[in-house]
Amino acid sequence: MEIPDRLILFDGVCNLCSSSVKFILKYDKKKVFRYAPLQWAVSAKILKSYKHIIPFDTLIFIDKGTLYHQSTAALKIVKHLRFFWVLYYLTYIPKWIRDPVYRLIARNRYRIFGNKKHCYIPTEKEKELFVSIFD
Repeated sequence: MEIPDRLILFDGVCNLCSSSVKFILKYDKKKVFRYAPLQWAVSAKILKSYKHIIPFDTLIFIDKGTLYHQSTAALKIVKHLRFFWVLYYLTYIPKWIRDPVYRLIARNRYRIFGNKKHCYIPTEKEKELFVSIFD
């Protein structure tokens, strides 16, 4: 299976994560991103090719083979979004400051934002942007 150049792996049952994906879909006018919930088998298959263990409670962004997670993943993503790329300058804040804030939100995301019983289901229009095990 070939991994797309810019792949976002997200918690598909998390309301915050799903809302973030909807936001990215809205502002990704050039359709550079592809998506897969972490709960899908394709995500596990993709992550097996990376040597280090990735926590399940993190956003994962794979950009041309390089894996990013936590705050760096989010900032690498906004770099490609029209109007929001200026947030990329937050990368100048050291990871040792950014990541604990990210982890605090990630640990409490279900309690604060809620979650669903089922994974995010893309609309017919969005389906072509989601990676499936059959690709």
